[in-house]
Amino acid sequence: MKKILLKRVGVILLAGVLSLSLIGCSGKNTITIGTKDFGENIVLGEMLSQLIENHTDLKVQRKLNMGGTFVCFEAIKNGDIDLYPEYTGTGLTAHLKMDVINDPKEAYRIVSEEFGKKFSIKWLEPFGFNNTYAIAVTKEVYDKYNLETISDLKKVSKDLVFGAEHEFFDRQDGYDGLIDLYGLTFNGEPKKMNVSLKYQAIGNGDMDVTDAFSTDGPIKQYDLKILKDDKGFFPPYYAAPIVRESTLKEHPELEKVLNMLSGVINDDIMTELNYKIDVEGLKVEKVAKDFLTEKGLLD
Repeated sequence: MKKILLKRVGVILLAGVLSLSLIGCSGKNTITIGTKDFGENIVLGEMLSQLIENHTDLKVQRKLNMGGTFVCFEAIKNGDIDLYPEYTGTGLTAHLKMDVINDPKEAYRIVSEEFGKKFSIKWLEPFGFNNTYAIAVTKEVYDKYNLETISDLKKVSKDLVFGAEHEFFDRQDGYDGLIDLYGLTFNGEPKKMNVSLKYQAIGNGDMDVTDAFSTDGPIKQYDLKILKDDKGFFPPYYAAPIVRESTLKEHPELEKVLNMLSGVINDDIMTELNYKIDVEGLKVEKVAKDFLTEKGLLD
């Protein structure tokens, strides 16, 4: 009886080992790509997904539109995703908690070095555009007060309502630092909302001033005016894929494939892609595929 039981236990254990082995093999051949919860980051994630599917034998699991910056960052640190598109300014101030660096090359160098040391995450080559933060006002406010710079807001901010996405209030290069440097005092408590509602709110007149990303399509849609950051508050935000070093070690071919987008997307191109997605409502998959095809990056 004992021999029979031992044999059965052995069979069960062997089956379990084989099962785990099969699961492991399956997982190792799948790259999980995450993105933040706005159109630009999502389309970048979709481009990276299509490049991997087109140029390797790997499968891609898409976790697009996951949430804000910290959701994606925790996911890549924990191994829930292998890579996602990030921005140098975000890496510097939000993740490394370092002071603003205005030199783009120096900012990239520091995030590259520090992410490797602290998180075992590698920054690949930037896509080419700088989606830095900016402060935008409605055309009515722009015309009424003759505003050109953020400093110009100081004399009229008490009459204006400010609103932004939740994340802007949690960053070193966000709301608190902005009002401190420029001496701004807005009308009442600032409005906090999901990033997807921000432009609709300012377009409806619920607020007068908001933060914006310089390549956002809705800037064009709502005819918003960008004020010059005359005191250099916002750091450079060059976008690039960041990847777990363990993933690259297992699949070194990924680096060459993902770097196919290096320097390919400038500010104007990204703005146009964002406009197609956020304003015209085109599907992310089509926008990504059309762009990659146009650039000759798909076989």
